[in-house]
Amino acid sequence: MALHQRLDLKQGQALAMTPQLQQAIKLLQLSNLELSEFIETELEKNPLLERDGSSATEPSVESLEKSVDSPIENTNIPEIGVHSSDKKDENKSQEPELDTGDSIAEKEAIDETDYDYSTSTLSGVGAGGDMKFDNYKNGFENTLVANDTLRDHLLEQIHLDFPDKKDRAIATLMVDYLDESGYFRVPLKILADRLNCDIKHVEEILSKLQQLDPVGIFAQHLSECLALQLKDIDRLDPAMEKLLQNLDVLANHDMKKLRALCDVDDEDIKGMIDEIKALDPKPALNFEHFVPQTVIPDIFMKPLPKSKGGGWAVELNSDTLPRVLVNRTYYAKVSKTALAKKDKEYLAERLSTANWLVRAMDQRAQTILKVAGEIILQQEAFFNYGVEYLKPLVLKEVANIIGMHESTVSRVTNNKYIGTPRGVFELKYFFTSGVSNTDGSAGFSSKAIKSRLKTLLNAESTDAILSDDDLVNALRKEGITIARRTVAKYREAMKIPSSIQRRRLKKRDG
Repeated sequence: MALHQRLDLKQGQALAMTPQLQQAIKLLQLSNLELSEFIETELEKNPLLERDGSSATEPSVESLEKSVDSPIENTNIPEIGVHSSDKKDENKSQEPELDTGDSIAEKEAIDETDYDYSTSTLSGVGAGGDMKFDNYKNGFENTLVANDTLRDHLLEQIHLDFPDKKDRAIATLMVDYLDESGYFRVPLKILADRLNCDIKHVEEILSKLQQLDPVGIFAQHLSECLALQLKDIDRLDPAMEKLLQNLDVLANHDMKKLRALCDVDDEDIKGMIDEIKALDPKPALNFEHFVPQTVIPDIFMKPLPKSKGGGWAVELNSDTLPRVLVNRTYYAKVSKTALAKKDKEYLAERLSTANWLVRAMDQRAQTILKVAGEIILQQEAFFNYGVEYLKPLVLKEVANIIGMHESTVSRVTNNKYIGTPRGVFELKYFFTSGVSNTDGSAGFSSKAIKSRLKTLLNAESTDAILSDDDLVNALRKEGITIARRTVAKYREAMKIPSSIQRRRLKKRDG
């Protein structure tokens, strides 16, 4: 068989992941504060950039010659007026209307009574370098693995343990108010008033949250945190409860008074203290990636007056949004002295890159406002009446309405917070159907499924040992479809014996 060489021409279409497209995706994912850090780096790299409104001196020619790579400018971001859904045609999507009135910053501040909810415990243009996100498909960067945080760990359990969507919404919000140690110190009455729900309902949800892993999470104070851990190992007897009620006496090392209060002898009090020392007073610190930080809204919303048509006004937080300009005057000045071809090419490339990133910044702002505006339209009842009116919503639904790809909506809602009259919320909070797959259906990670399996197995009694088939059926009732062999694999990975072995062990221990 003879081998031949030949040349063929073929025409086809492909998505080129150019540096510009990668940068546009990166900008979309960043919060305003992260964007500010990015801009500081770009200002150092490109001498044709300057801060908007700053009195910075002109960069030197030497700095221009040493500079390498990209930049940004920011145009004025319009405020968007999102009008009531009852004025919206239900049969067709409608773009939020532009409102040219006063900015939100010049109107009254968002309600901040009682508790401060603003804090809690985010080379030239080539082919394929479009910065628009309307039809962008999932790229390779979607396969990158993110570190599991305490918040992620808790939300996985909440999606499984709170089948009611409204309860799940309240529980998700409460996660964001944990402090760095894992304590929940927000007054429950204030939270209930904010969400317009009964305080007993919030108390019930908190009690259920205190059953999550890690043990001791969501405690309201130290003694409760220790009590939750002792209860988990069945060591919360009356004497131990008395000890937890008198931790101040323990701190003062008054053993005589402590023995009298707990009504135990020297040996017992020593054993009880050893047990207390073995507990974890700060359960959240076991998660090395859990970094508590102040939540600063990236977006603001506020009711518009009736004179402006009612509805809601939405704008990006100008205090955290970086603003930079391309210094065209300096470019014109330096370009006159750039006689060599390589110098002219370098200047042109710097200007081209800067202009492109300026447009990318503007596109990012418009995309965020567009997604936030639609979320507000969809969840208007929540803002008007409280958490009981939070409606089921998935990423795909919003993406279809605004004509963007679902991955774009996911990037916009990730790590972006909106300040509202009801508090500060992550945009993802308003998607109440749980973790969404690409087809819009609910999906669960293997860790979440393992957590649910462990809960089911811990609840079984000697007379009702669950087989792997029983576990499959129990999960199916909760909307989790999983094969029997997968249940067995997860069970073995958690070092949980088979149903026969568990029955024998329970009978022996019982």
